[in-house]
Amino acid sequence: MMLALRAALLAAGIAIGWYGIAALLDLARPELISVAWWFGLGILLHDAVFAPLCAAAGLGARRILPARWWAPAACGALCTVTLALLALPVLGRGGAVPDNPSVLDRAYPLGLGVTLVVVWALVGAVLVLRRGR
Repeated sequence: MMLALRAALLAAGIAIGWYGIAALLDLARPELISVAWWFGLGILLHDAVFAPLCAAAGLGARRILPARWWAPAACGALCTVTLALLALPVLGRGGAVPDNPSVLDRAYPLGLGVTLVVVWALVGAVLVLRRGR
């Protein structure tokens, strides 16, 4: 059973990879160069800036927070960073079009704020439930 599942996942991965390569090969040379720059700079930015900052924040939090808070706080922090990165393009409303009110038609900062309040309320609920045990 497990071997069949692994074979199916491998086949799906190869098919998706082939589709991605085929899509890249259809791009013009300047677009390929742009993709390569974004890919390379993304990896560099992650490895040189983002990963060390996350490691430092995690180590700092472990020194400050009690051990039973570590997992919920890490989960909340991960959700916070992910949501903030996803919301970043629309928070400044840089792509808003005055002639088309349906583009960027929501209060995105408010939505992000409410979502983060819910995330951290759930983190708090987990901590309260753990304390009750």
